[in-house]
Amino acid sequence: MELGSVKSFLKGKTILVTGATGFLGKIFVEKILRDQPDVKKLYILLRASNPCSATERMHNEIIGKYLFKVLREKLGGDFGSFISDKVVAVAGDVSSENLGIKDEKLRKEMLEGIDIVLHSAASTKFDERFDVAMGTNTFGAFNVVNFAKSCTKVEILLYVSTGSL
Repeated sequence: MELGSVKSFLKGKTILVTGATGFLGKIFVEKILRDQPDVKKLYILLRASNPCSATERMHNEIIGKYLFKVLREKLGGDFGSFISDKVVAVAGDVSSENLGIKDEKLRKEMLEGIDIVLHSAASTKFDERFDVAMGTNTFGAFNVVNFAKSCTKVEILLYVSTGSL
């Protein structure tokens, strides 16, 4: 990849993001949507029991934040439709096999469409219960790698570690 071609590289790409409710994940999602509007799709994996809860979490903890003010102003009334077209909230959990994605049709669509995986989900609490920290920080990375290996088009797996164990 030549220097300066990141924008062209990301054009038409589908990206899976874990940890999007965290500090770095939120900034990544906003930056991609604002500066790389030609990405095809962002799947945002959120710890949730069902798609409605995942969508609500995405709006409350990511898209609805002040961080998205510039993009919201730039797009005006088209902001909602832009988000609907580009972003998919996915109910799941990195500590589970197949990232806890129960919807088989959605999982198949993701496995066939994802080009890039950004894994930044982690427990950052230093006093977290050991089993919870292991599930998220250790088995989460293992499960994301296995999921990425199953993706037919994946080109990049980027792992950002902010967790503690």
